Amino acid sequence: MARKKRMWQPDYYYHITSRGNRKGDLFSDEEDYKVFLHILKEVNSKVPFDLIAYCLMSNHYHLQIRSQHSLSKVMFLINKRYANYFNNKNGWTGHVFEKRFYSAQIDSYLGMLKVNRYIHLNPIEAGIVKDALEYRWSSYYDYLHPKQVRFSLINTDTILEIFFGSEMDKRKKYMEYMNQEEEITLEIPIK
Repeated sequence: MARKKRMWQPDYYYHITSRGNRKGDLFSDEEDYKVFLHILKEVNSKVPFDLIAYCLMSNHYHLQIRSQHSLSKVMFLINKRYANYFNNKNGWTGHVFEKRFYSAQIDSYLGMLKVNRYIHLNPIEAGIVKDALEYRWSSYYDYLHPKQVRFSLINTDTILEIFFGSEMDKRKKYMEYMNQEEEITLEIPIK
């Protein structure tokens, strides 16, 4: 039976996740993380996409992404290239990813913030770090340190523009939002 065609609209952002086969590790060392980020840049040069958040965990990854190209095409290229690298490195064959990537369309500014927060706090929820800034393989650092961006492909403006004020004010409000105990309060002005 053919699989259901994935819905995609080019003007919307999506939360994308993909997990290792049998929940196995996708990233076993620093090189694996770096290669994946390099693949994101390579694929972006062929089929451009707007990446506003990422987090690479040991056995899965999260992306907050939008593209004028089919997300299925973008994700096929990313996952295929990484699977080829990973299998070649380990001398393996077969599936690297558990199944097709998961995607959820984000329909509002509040949804954009919630997904961004979920992605960046994933290492805390997993008990890997106590502060999201400590986790090296996510875009959270880039939101708070614009002069020391780790990954040039990341676009922080889309999320920061949701907040009012100067660039510094927006980053401060973003950090306050990220550090809230509750999921969301409306004490932080949102457009």
